[in-house]
Amino acid sequence: MELLSQDYLYNMGFRWLHILVGIAWIGLLYYFNLVQVPGLAAYGDEGKARNITIDKIARRALWWFRWAAIATLATGLLITGQKDYWNNFMNGSASGNGHDVAISVGMVLGILMAANVWMIIWKNQKVVLANVVNVLGGGEANADAPTAGRKALLASRQNMIFSVSMLFFMVGSAHFYSGAFGDATTSNARLFFIIAIVITALLELNAIGIFGGIKAGNKMLWMYESHKNALITSGVLWLVLWILSEVLLGK
Repeated sequence: MELLSQDYLYNMGFRWLHILVGIAWIGLLYYFNLVQVPGLAAYGDEGKARNITIDKIARRALWWFRWAAIATLATGLLITGQKDYWNNFMNGSASGNGHDVAISVGMVLGILMAANVWMIIWKNQKVVLANVVNVLGGGEANADAPTAGRKALLASRQNMIFSVSMLFFMVGSAHFYSGAFGDATTSNARLFFIIAIVITALLELNAIGIFGGIKAGNKMLWMYESHKNALITSGVLWLVLWILSEVLLGK
């Protein structure tokens, strides 16, 4: 049966699953940043209604969020496991350099975003959730909970900033860069990749507080202080990477 053939499973099946679970992951990322966080701000820091919302709704949403991230990462890795996937990768073939560097940038951004989910966002949200349960039960608030929430927020906003470029290069690898930038030289493709990774690393280091801490008021954190700022920054990052690709990969 064609549906059970190896070619179908790798070339269509895992890609379909990758897109499906990716929609769930990124959709929840946007829900948290554009809906839940601004909405909860209206309750105030210690409002009972806020804590109930976090306990009943955010807890469930975070479960789907973190496992959708794992599913997206896993299906992406399964795609790369197909026969001959890496054989011609960035090997100097002019017809493939544009595609290869685009998917490479998208992959790095996606892997880093998944790491943020599990190593920063979920790790700190567990502290927030435990504190909410304790407070609702009449216990004392955990003094570390606000800091944990702040760390999770910064990483989540950084993921939203990364997501626009990640999706662009993932989709663009097949529908744009393999055609318009098919004649890119290997050296220029590698230079573009290096620059993109350096920019990504600097943004990630900023989000975890390396360049000035995580406290509100730090000018380096302007891009994370509201969902509007994060949206603006996501557009700027995409524009910078797109212009760089035009300069370095274009004919």
